[in-house]
Amino acid sequence: MDKFRMMFQFLQSNQESFMNGICGIMALASAQMYSAFEFSCPCMPEYNYTYGIGLLIVPPIWFFMLGFVLNNNVSVLAEEWRRPIGRRKKDPSILRYMFCSITQRSLIAPAVWVSVTLMDGKSFLCAFSVSLDIEKFGNYSLVKGMSETEKIKLLAKIPCKDLFEHQELRVAASRYIKCISQACGWMFLLMMTLTAFLIRAIRPCFTQAAFLKTKYWSHYIDIERKMFDETCKEHAKSFAKVCIHQYFENISGEMSNFHHRHSSKDESDDEDEDKKRSDEDKLLGIRAQDDMNKVLWNWHTCKPALALKKDQINGENNGRLNGEAVNGFVKGHTHGVEKREWAVYYSKV
Repeated sequence: MDKFRMMFQFLQSNQESFMNGICGIMALASAQMYSAFEFSCPCMPEYNYTYGIGLLIVPPIWFFMLGFVLNNNVSVLAEEWRRPIGRRKKDPSILRYMFCSITQRSLIAPAVWVSVTLMDGKSFLCAFSVSLDIEKFGNYSLVKGMSETEKIKLLAKIPCKDLFEHQELRVAASRYIKCISQACGWMFLLMMTLTAFLIRAIRPCFTQAAFLKTKYWSHYIDIERKMFDETCKEHAKSFAKVCIHQYFENISGEMSNFHHRHSSKDESDDEDEDKKRSDEDKLLGIRAQDDMNKVLWNWHTCKPALALKKDQINGENNGRLNGEAVNGFVKGHTHGVEKREWAVYYSKV
């Protein structure tokens, strides 16, 4: 369990790299799925175009939605978008930044699927084989005397090797359509790369101040949510400890009397009192279910304003000037300063 906990904490502290790794895995999975996919063109004029274009469009949409599902920031974005304004106003630019960040990562796997599909050319051949002009390949005699319907049925069988009798014509038509498909694939890759370059490089140059502002506050929203969840977990853990401890104290009074008779009661009692005191401190004065529900409801409906008070800071500064004790320090000396551990969170936006 400790190893899994350490791994989870590592992933939490490196969530941006973790999300980039997830996007890379999804991209490789899309390419692997296409290679394992058994392409079966129906070779019928009514269904060839639907099957070929559907194979090019439907899986990327599924990968795009899966990218949103796997990204935890979607819940942060939805919560920030739907929350009541209260004392903290909403900034649409922050919501746009978060949405664009999620969308960019979710587009990687669909882009890989479309690129691999166009480079392979099978779906393109299945979709557009009916639109070929056989006269370009010098075999007009094959369709001489055929009606338009029979001609379309013959062209629809080009993707199917077993159903088309004239293999030379089939090979020439397949190469022609696959060449066009690969050209479209390279154009798609060029446009995606150029668009990514414009978004990543040029946008901060023109709106650097606004970019830094939206990036900072999007990180703040993500970190605030994590720290609030962590505080709630610590409070729930301490609340459960105190509740269970009080339950056993009320039920088993004889057991507590038995412990008081032991000779080593002082050390054990001191340790128990320290643990109780630490658990009591973590409750932060909230000791009832209704009070906790009210705190959670107020956090959702009316989050505190992003303006820190200076009264406490000014009081601490005056205490330092007068030589008074501030946070356990008196004229450079410490008296029983309690050490605290701080957890550092990194945003994955």
